[in-house]
Amino acid sequence: LLSWLHCSNNVLLVFGMLYPAYYSYKAVKTKNVKEYVRWMMYWIVFALYTVTETITDLTVSWFPLYYELKIAFVIWLLSPYTRGASLIYRKFLHPLLSSKEREIDEYIVQAKERGYETMVNFGRQGLNLAATAAVTAAVKDFWLFCCFSPINLR
Repeated sequence: LLSWLHCSNNVLLVFGMLYPAYYSYKAVKTKNVKEYVRWMMYWIVFALYTVTETITDLTVSWFPLYYELKIAFVIWLLSPYTRGASLIYRKFLHPLLSSKEREIDEYIVQAKERGYETMVNFGRQGLNLAATAAVTAAVKDFWLFCCFSPINLR
């Protein structure tokens, strides 16, 4: 099972990421808008697949032919004959994202604000901890110096 898992992950890495990354590079290099659109749709669908895969790997990886189905699905997404990524994007993702775009944008703005506040609070707590540690170390060193200095030992 582990060898098949390893093999499956390598196949998915090559066909799911490296191959599309290279062709995305080629689309950027040639400035071919049709290819830009094709690969952007692929990456959007692949991002959703990756999130879904993370959950399904934990819950249904025991299912017979699970890894084979993952490989077949990624190849289906990529194939210029099936245009799987384009199909999923146009039929499902685009309509869903369009209908939820305002809510998603608001959530992202709130998350950014909370993220900034969280980082400020985290930084403040870190500085407080560092200051406390420095003062504690200084007091401890001073106490050790006072108690065990050669002057006091005479």
